[in-house]
Amino acid sequence: MTVAASRSPKPGWALSERARYRLLGVVSPVALLLLWEICARFGLIDTRFFPPPTAIIRLGYDMVLSGELMRHTLITLQRMFWGTLIGGIPALVLGIIMGLNRTTRALMDPLVAAIYPIPKSAILPLALLIFGLGEASKIFMVAIGVFFPVLINAAAGVLGIDKIYLDVGRNFKAGRWQTFRTIALPGAMPVILTGFKLGIGIGLIMVTMAEMLGGSDAGLGFMIWNSWQIFSVEQMYVGLFVVALIGFLLTLLLDELEGFLIPWKR
Repeated sequence: MTVAASRSPKPGWALSERARYRLLGVVSPVALLLLWEICARFGLIDTRFFPPPTAIIRLGYDMVLSGELMRHTLITLQRMFWGTLIGGIPALVLGIIMGLNRTTRALMDPLVAAIYPIPKSAILPLALLIFGLGEASKIFMVAIGVFFPVLINAAAGVLGIDKIYLDVGRNFKAGRWQTFRTIALPGAMPVILTGFKLGIGIGLIMVTMAEMLGGSDAGLGFMIWNSWQIFSVEQMYVGLFVVALIGFLLTLLLDELEGFLIPWKR
């Protein structure tokens, strides 16, 4: 009997490896919420500050039915979309150019090294001074949060491409656009997508902070801040849960996009 024949076949209901890992990714937050619920029910934590998750979910459901939660969420997502677009695309193009062109890299590296370490929260007063209390300041903060991680990762991704591929492009008389499109962009794509994951995470932090402190009257950050002011703890947790859920879903979406754009990495 051969080894292959001696192996028992997988049952029809067996999950694929990809599905198993996805399931494991859901188990940890569910387990944390379950532990939180048990501690709240048995009085092991102060429910004034840590209400049980079931109460938070119940309130969130009521807010969905009333339309309040959807309104705040859609406004935050709209700001995230435009900020990611405005900050991410220029950063992607400039980062690839920096990776391909030594002169551009020499000019930009000192500026990036000087500006990137500045706490992004410290830029908010300047953004409010320039753009005012409207939408522009919130979108600008998201764009700043997305710009630098994408820029740095795009440049690093191009610099990490094996030199032989660039030499082959030169030997075949590839122009700058062809080199950009067929060598630099696909070769750096894994690192670029990592930059977008980091940038979108920072952008979500920035838009929430800008909505809290930037004179906004809508958005998840405003909802969290307003709930704190009136000591509506459960509503504050609803906002925090939704922000966490958005971050999780955006990361999941980028993982799926990564599998589509660079299937060889999968």
